[in-house]
Amino acid sequence: MTTTQPTMLAPATEIDAEAKRWAAMSHLSAFAMFLGIPTLIGPLVVWLWKRDIPYVDEQGKEALNFNISFLLYGIASALLIIVLVGLLLLPIVFVTWFVLVIVASVKASAGEDYRYPLTIRFIR
Repeated sequence: MTTTQPTMLAPATEIDAEAKRWAAMSHLSAFAMFLGIPTLIGPLVVWLWKRDIPYVDEQGKEALNFNISFLLYGIASALLIIVLVGLLLLPIVFVTWFVLVIVASVKASAGEDYRYPLTIRFIR
């Protein structure tokens, strides 16, 4: 008499290592701003180049929407320096952007769907 063990089924949408790497890169590429490249260029290039991979398409759009949103928040904060409120807001916007990009990169490299908070969905 033989007994068979039930087999575990793999998740229907297994995300491969390449997709995870490119998704994480779509988030991390925003740090190219420290090299003088506008923060939108990195996520845009990765998304346009690898959007045929569904997970990269999703995370690339998320990174692009987030960086567009935070660019607008940064401009608004910079303008508010005139009334001194921006002196407090601008560092908060920058630190929040920095931390959330790192969190999103870690989540994407693990294959988790990540949605940034405070993001306007320009690209769907």
